[in-house]
Amino acid sequence: MKIHRLPPIRSTLRPNDHPYMNGPWTPQHEEVTATDLTVLEGEIPHDIDGVYLRNTENPIHQPLGRYHPFDGDGMVHQIDLRRGTVSYRNRFVRTRCMVAEQEAGRALWGGLMDPPGVSLRPGFGAHEGLKDASSTDIVVHAGVALSTFYQCGEAYCMDPETLEPLGLAPWVPLDGISAHPKVDERTGELLFFNYSKYPPYMHYGVVDRQRRVVTYTPIPLPGPRLPHDLTFSEHYTILNDFPVFWDEELLKSRIHAVRMHPNLPSRFAIIPRHGSAADVRWFEAEPTYVLHFMNAYEQGDEIIMDAYFQDNPTPGALAGAPPGFEHMMAYLDEQSFRPHLRRWRFNLRTGTTREEPLDDRILEFGTINQQYAGRPYRYVYSSRTEPGWFLMTGYVKHDLQTGQSWELNLGPKRYASEAPFAPRIDAKDEDDGYLVTFVTDENTGTSECVLIDAKRFSEGPVCRIALPHKISSGTHSHWAARPFLARAT
Repeated sequence: MKIHRLPPIRSTLRPNDHPYMNGPWTPQHEEVTATDLTVLEGEIPHDIDGVYLRNTENPIHQPLGRYHPFDGDGMVHQIDLRRGTVSYRNRFVRTRCMVAEQEAGRALWGGLMDPPGVSLRPGFGAHEGLKDASSTDIVVHAGVALSTFYQCGEAYCMDPETLEPLGLAPWVPLDGISAHPKVDERTGELLFFNYSKYPPYMHYGVVDRQRRVVTYTPIPLPGPRLPHDLTFSEHYTILNDFPVFWDEELLKSRIHAVRMHPNLPSRFAIIPRHGSAADVRWFEAEPTYVLHFMNAYEQGDEIIMDAYFQDNPTPGALAGAPPGFEHMMAYLDEQSFRPHLRRWRFNLRTGTTREEPLDDRILEFGTINQQYAGRPYRYVYSSRTEPGWFLMTGYVKHDLQTGQSWELNLGPKRYASEAPFAPRIDAKDEDDGYLVTFVTDENTGTSECVLIDAKRFSEGPVCRIALPHKISSGTHSHWAARPFLARAT
């Protein structure tokens, strides 16, 4: 393996016993480019060509207050697979906050678990005092990788092949964009939303393949909400208003306490892709919260939508957690909020909603073949996690047509992220390709890239490729086939 290391960054982080700064979450500060990677098992397929990108949180400086894993500075890890060859690189997302803290040589912002007064400077994003770490999601749109932050940030651009920084996305509105923007590979459009504490509380937008905002409209809500994701069908976008949001009375005192309001329904806003607020139709459903949506498509008078329904969106303290972390870890424990794969049917003619469970297992962080996004599809690849730690330990493949499913476990103390689907070159059908992920192995203190043949799912990895260093645990990732890496002009 040939490794080129970049100059080290300035870090003031001290050894500590914080549960999300050790073990699988041990921060990685080293930036490298590596070639001639070692293949640990199998061989690199020749029928795959593109890049896998994964965002992770890596705190650089000693926190001002209580650290939450979502506070860590964004770092993008990439593996480039080119018809049998492979290379790896990783780079920090050089946000304005990260650059300012490098210049100061210390942390300047508090985190998710801290009151606004902890921060020494105002935030650059839409939410007061909170650092835009750009550490949540990563997508490729019009040949540019976009790194985003879940609480509405600025969206940082990178070259998806070299990871060179390309600055801020110039089209992002004043209120920022939230994770997770969605790319429709068929049209080349990117769909996004943002939210704030001020009326109308949400906006929705569409960016075309030339990176121009062609739709931007308010989506009026009754008050501040906490949306996290959206989904789309061929002609519509689906936004949400869930009954899980800040306590309104405490918010007046700038206390951000999330509450479940069980007397309120879940509401879904269905808007034509290039529609306005006047075109929104609201559909009510059972109270819940959805962290991530899978897909939606149109069938007759209905829009069919699949997502992860939470049985217990606001769990209590997690038993057995380290002292002081009981409540934070409960919200990071899928066994506590209990998400299950569910289907909603919105009837555009009658205005009614029907719901049906698709699986009773605890599942989240799913992926699909993105060539089928917004259209009828058959396969979903969901992640399973270890109780208490938000660590992904395996996957479940669902055939939504037959109801069959297959499960794959990565083995003890081996932790991955959501695994995007990478279609084979000249793929013949929907599951003709690979799942790609990075795995951190706590047994050996190493990390690797794993490829799973989706048609031979239960057989396990067909290829394992050693990475040059151990990487921190992460959640969101993206696959971009080579044709999508060409920039729009």
